[in-house]
Amino acid sequence: MPIESWRGGDVDVAIIGAGAAGVGAARRLQSLRPDLSVLLLEASDRVGGRARTIHPFGAEGAGLDLGCGWLHGARTNAWTKITEEIGLTVDRTPAPWSDGSRQLEGKEPGVKAAAEAVAEFFERVDAYKGVADADLSTMLAPDDPWIERLYAVGAFMTGAELPKSSVIDLGRYDPGPGPDWRVRQGYGTLVATYGLPVPTILGVEVSRIDHSGGGHVVLSTGKGELKARAAIVAVSTNILAAERIDFWPLLPEKIEAASRLPLGLADKLFIRVSEPGMFPEDTHVMGSRESRRTGAYQLRPFGAPVIEAYFAADLAFDLEREGMEAAFAFSVEQLKRVFGADVGAKLSPLVMSAWASEPFVGGSYSYATPGASDLRGVLAAPCNDRLFFAGEACSRTRYSTAHGAYESGVVAAEAVAKAL
Repeated sequence: MPIESWRGGDVDVAIIGAGAAGVGAARRLQSLRPDLSVLLLEASDRVGGRARTIHPFGAEGAGLDLGCGWLHGARTNAWTKITEEIGLTVDRTPAPWSDGSRQLEGKEPGVKAAAEAVAEFFERVDAYKGVADADLSTMLAPDDPWIERLYAVGAFMTGAELPKSSVIDLGRYDPGPGPDWRVRQGYGTLVATYGLPVPTILGVEVSRIDHSGGGHVVLSTGKGELKARAAIVAVSTNILAAERIDFWPLLPEKIEAASRLPLGLADKLFIRVSEPGMFPEDTHVMGSRESRRTGAYQLRPFGAPVIEAYFAADLAFDLEREGMEAAFAFSVEQLKRVFGADVGAKLSPLVMSAWASEPFVGGSYSYATPGASDLRGVLAAPCNDRLFFAGEACSRTRYSTAHGAYESGVVAAEAVAKAL
C-alpha cells in the first residue's frame, strides 16, 4: 500500500527495507499487534528486494525471476503456504538438482561421476570437525579430476569463489527438507503481493538512525525525520558494511559482522528463443564440464520461449561489468557445445540482472568468510529493545534464501511485539 506524499512524522514501528525480511516482519507485526502503527521504508522504487519478477509475455505468461526463483525446502518453506493463501500457483516441476529432473546430458558418461564428486565434497564439508574454520578450497583434493566442476558448484552455492568462503558456515546450511519448487507468477510477484497490506514509502533512503533517546529512535531520511518507538533494520550486509546508514551511538560490532558476511553474486541472463521447439521444456544443461567459469542453463522454464542463464562469483562480476551483450556472447559460445554452431541465429538477449550494481543492495546473497559464521548471531542481535535486525544474513542455517529472510523478519517482529 504505497503512500504517495510523506514528509516524516511518528509511528510505533519503522521497518527499513521492503524485501522478504521486511515484508515478513511487517505482516507478522500486523497480525500480532494490530494496535501498533507499522511503516515500511524502501529506498528503491519497488517492494521485493532481491526477489524481482518481470512479465515480458504478459500478465498471464510465466513470470521470469531476476532474483531468487526457487522455493528451497518447499514443504517447510513459509512462502509455499503464503503462495497458495494469496492465490498464486506453486509449480512442482523438479528442480535441476533434484531426483526426477530433466538433465539434457543426464545419461552421458561422466555426468554420474561428476554428481558423485559433488556429493562427496558436501559430505566432507558436513563432516568437518576442525577446531578452527577453514576455507572451502581446503576440502578439495588437488588431483581431483572434477576440481573445476566443484569450483563451479561451490560458486553457485555461495556466490563466491571457494577460497573466500567458510567451511563451517556451509556445513551449517540447511534450507529444510526438499523438494525445491517455484512460483509460477514469480517469487518477486509473491513478495510484492504479500506486502500490499503494509503502509509503504518507496524512494526513501534512511541515512541515519539515532537510538540514543529513551524509548524511541529517530530515522533521518531525504524526505524528513521519522520518530518510532522501535525500528527493524532489514537491509543487505553490503549496505551496512558500507555504512550507508549512520548509527548513533555507533554499532561497530554490526558493521564488523556485516563486512565479514558479504554478499556473493549470482546474475541471470534471459535469452529469447525464436524457435522454441528446438529446446526441451524445463531442462537443465551446464555450459562447460571442464571450466569453473561456466554458466548453468535452464531451457524454457515453464515452457516460456527463453533460456535462463545463471552465472556466479567472479564470472558473474566480470560479465556484469562487461554488460549484457558480453554475457550473451559468452552464453552462445557455451550453448554451441550442446546444440551446434548454428544455434546462435535462433537466440537474442532479452534481459539481465546486475545485482552487484543495484544501488540499495550491492550483491545477491551472503556468505561467511572463514571464521565469521558465528557473526550471523551478532548481526541478528537486537539493541536496547528498540533496534532490531533481520535479513537472510541473520539466519544461521537458511542464509541466502528468501524463507531464511522471512523467518528472521518474523523473529524480529515477535521481539518487537514483546518489547512494546
